[in-house]
Amino acid sequence: MEARDPELKKELDATLQARRELGPEYESALIDSFLEKLDQRLDSTSGRDARRRLAEERMVVARGARPRGGGVESFGSRYGFGVVSLVLAVPLSAIAAAEAHFAGLLVAWLGIVAVNVAHAAGGVPWARPGGGGPKRSRDDWED
Repeated sequence: MEARDPELKKELDATLQARRELGPEYESALIDSFLEKLDQRLDSTSGRDARRRLAEERMVVARGARPRGGGVESFGSRYGFGVVSLVLAVPLSAIAAAEAHFAGLLVAWLGIVAVNVAHAAGGVPWARPGGGGPKRSRDDWED
């Protein structure tokens, strides 16, 4: 048996040795004790991994990049927006064509395409944290 954690292997060996010395009547108490130590070890390891992943994602966001693994931009939010915009395009097209004929239809579809392109590009750069746009100092906000 190859143990990945030598400390845990020592605990198991000590539990087995104690079982040999104390006999089968203490077996359930020894197993419970070992499992409790194993649970504590797993909780501390998984908690440490979760904190590390959270810190990495915060650093990525703080640098102005998108978090990997999709983050907020999941498959549903990305393609769902496109589907909803196409569903809404039907009544918009009908209204635009009825009111302003071909010119209205053209304007409506240019708007639909522009909204979808802006969504696919991640929005407007000046609306994103750390994005483009005019840089303002703290004094600019205070009048």
